[in-house]
This record gives sequence, structure tokens and C-alpha cells, in this order.
Amino acid sequence: MNSLRLAPGNPLPIPQNAPPRRRRRIPAQIRSAASSAASAPKRETDPKKRVVITGMGLVSVFGNDVDGFYSRLLAGDSGVGPIDRFDASKFPTRFAGQIHGFSTEGLIDGKNDRRLDDSLRYCLVSGKKALLSAGDLSGVDKARAGVLVGSGMGGLSVFSDNVQALVEKGHRKITPFFVPYILTNMGAALLAMDAGFMGPNYSISTACATSNYCFYASANHIRRGEVDLMIAGGTEAAILPIGIGGFVACRALSQRNDDPKTASRPWDKDRDGFVMGEGAGVLVMESLEHAMKRDAPIIAEYLGGAVNCDAYHMTDPRTDGLGVSTCIQKSLEDAGVAPEEVNYINAHATSTLAGDLAEVNAIKQVFKNQSEIKINSTKSMIGHCLGAAGGLEAIATVKAITTGWLHPTINQFNLEPAVEFDTVANEKKQHQVNVAISNSFGFGGHNSVVVFAPFKP
Repeated sequence: MNSLRLAPGNPLPIPQNAPPRRRRRIPAQIRSAASSAASAPKRETDPKKRVVITGMGLVSVFGNDVDGFYSRLLAGDSGVGPIDRFDASKFPTRFAGQIHGFSTEGLIDGKNDRRLDDSLRYCLVSGKKALLSAGDLSGVDKARAGVLVGSGMGGLSVFSDNVQALVEKGHRKITPFFVPYILTNMGAALLAMDAGFMGPNYSISTACATSNYCFYASANHIRRGEVDLMIAGGTEAAILPIGIGGFVACRALSQRNDDPKTASRPWDKDRDGFVMGEGAGVLVMESLEHAMKRDAPIIAEYLGGAVNCDAYHMTDPRTDGLGVSTCIQKSLEDAGVAPEEVNYINAHATSTLAGDLAEVNAIKQVFKNQSEIKINSTKSMIGHCLGAAGGLEAIATVKAITTGWLHPTINQFNLEPAVEFDTVANEKKQHQVNVAISNSFGFGGHNSVVVFAPFKP
């Protein structure tokens, strides 16, 4: 008898006189349950890939202390007022969320403190304070620790001052630090030099989405096993004549000079543009396994994130909201979270005519449990801190998770009827956060969403 040889993967031949096969019928309810189980989102369980927040640091219009910053937000204080850093009397916008009395608190040596651009000073102070809050770092493998702090504008004061020096006095008056100090990567580089962290070190510059892009990329470095720990966030210092003038030329800024504290009015019918802010916000992100080994203070968990592009317009959002809604959906998929689990959104909500409603419309496309979701805007009190906005708002989001209190959206006088969400208008509210997302979008159509939740072992 000859043996039957089959090519790999080929099924056995069926004899011609064999009876037809009977297809096994699976009850509909079992098929449905199996399908739901297969499609149900699953959060990461591997402690090497779970990413937790173990430190936070900031520089803000409300000071350099995280708890003090959030207390002022909960009180509904406005950090917006007249600009006195330069003569703004001829500008149509003469106010901003300007930082006054900034102190490096001895965290930067005197020589560098005097000559660094403010964006670099803000980065160093916020980064060092984040590290100080992250517990004992003496055992960290510095080859497996990195820094990813970005900036939308870079060293704008150094750039502006030296262009003026070139025009008025010639090239010999340009500082030798001109090139290093204008680069968007230099804040992360200086922070790494101070901490000795030799892992991934670069900056991302995606305008006002910068910080969230940095969180997303940092978490992915950790999840891929390339590092144990990352310092991540954003820094910005653009309240200067060229910064204010540039956004005035874009017709993006509020001109409510008679009442600057109420000028930032997210979702209000009478909003007339955003208010410029400045500062820095930085998180220490690390793998759960690494954090537990060094007995770190675990504040909250980063569940996931997403980034994409509208591919539509340099400054305007897509009218159909496709880019933002897709980005939110992808962030939830990355986080292993169902839309029904989200009950708090720290919105981008800048107080611009088109942007505020475009974001809300995109949120509606993803979330059907609108009555259970609360949204608020940190920018109503501190202004729009551009590349640092997502960093400061991530800290506000984490503080909402840990305190059980949501800060208000102030200046809510006449809410747009299309909003249909609880915007935490004018007064703080108690709210147990289950899952939170923080949105940031930037000129160029850059969208970014990050997902945070209480840490549960």
C-alpha cells in the first residue's frame, strides 16, 4: 500500500462517497458573549509595562508648588493680569497669565540663573522638583533613565534679544549661547546633565500639543523595555513682544483689556480668543515594577494615549471633528478602557470661537454617557501655556484623581447650549474620578490625548 504524502498545511482528502459534513451550530447568545469578550478592552497587567506617575513638578503663575497650584485652581482664582514685563501699551492685547516673582529656589546655580532663557529655567526647576518628589532615586540605573521635555517656541527671549542686537549693533554682539539656548531640546539636555540620566533624551515640538506627545512617547519607551524611568512634560516662556505680537497677528488673543481676569471664557458665548500663559509641567513616569522595587510614592497610573493629525488647516480644527474623535478613541484603545469608564475630561478648551465647540462635538462622537462626564478648563484661570499647557493640565488631572475635587471652569456666564456637559462652572465640585483623559491640540492639526486613572495594585 502506497503511503499518502501531503504538502504542509494541506488537509486530508475527503472520499467522494463520504456523507456531507454537518456544520455545528453555535447558539446566538454564546456567539454574542464570545464576541463581546474578544472585543472588551483589557488594561495592561504586566508590571514591566504598566506606567505609573511617581513625581510631579511645575512652574506656574500660581507658584512652583504642586499643592499650592491646585489649591488656587480649586479656589477659582485667576492668574491673568496686565503685562508689566515690557511696555504693552500699543498692543491690542495688554494682559496675560504672566509669572511674577519667579524664583529658582536655589535649584540653578547663580551664573546660569542669570543667563538662561526663561523656558530653560522653568524646565530645570519643574524637572528638579518632580525628581525631588519622586522618592529615593539613588539606586536608579542612569543609563536606563531618560528625559523628554519639549517646547513649542523654544528660547524666544534669547532669540528676540539677539536678533535685535544683530540689527542694532552687529554680529559681534550676539551671545555665544544664542544657538544652544534657542533650541527646543536644550531644556531636556540640561536637565539630563544635572540628573546624570543617560537614556533617551530629545524634545518634541508640536505646538500646544507638545507635553502630551512627550508623555505618550515616554510611556512607549518604558513599555518597550528601553528605560525604567522618564522625566516628561513641556516648558514655555513666550510672553514677550514678539510672542504676543505674533498671536495678535493671528487674531487669536482676547482683547478684553478692561477686565482681563474674565477674559479666558471657555465655552462661553461671549468668548473672544485665548489668553497667553507660561510655565512648565513635568511628570516622573516609570514602570510599575521599577517603582515598586524602589518603594516609590505612586501617585496615579498612566493607562495610555494617542497622537494623530487633522491634515486639514494650519490653525483651524476640522469642522467634522474626525481627527480629535479618532485620537480620543485610539487613546482609549491603547489604555484598554471603554468609553463608559471615563467620567472626567480635562479639555483643551482655549476660549477660541471655533476650537471650543469643535472639541465638544468630537467628544460627543465618542462618549454617549454625557450626563456622567464632567469636563473643565484649566486655561480659564492660568491662560494657555502653549507647549507647557498639557504638562500643567496633566498635573491638574492627576490632582483631581488624588483629591476627589475638580477645579471649576471660571468665567462661565452664558454657556454655549451645544456643550451639554457639566463644565464645573465657577465652583469646584467633588467627583470620584474613575478614568480621566486630558486633551491637547496644536497648530498644524496636531492632536494628543492621554489617559490617567487612580493606581490600583
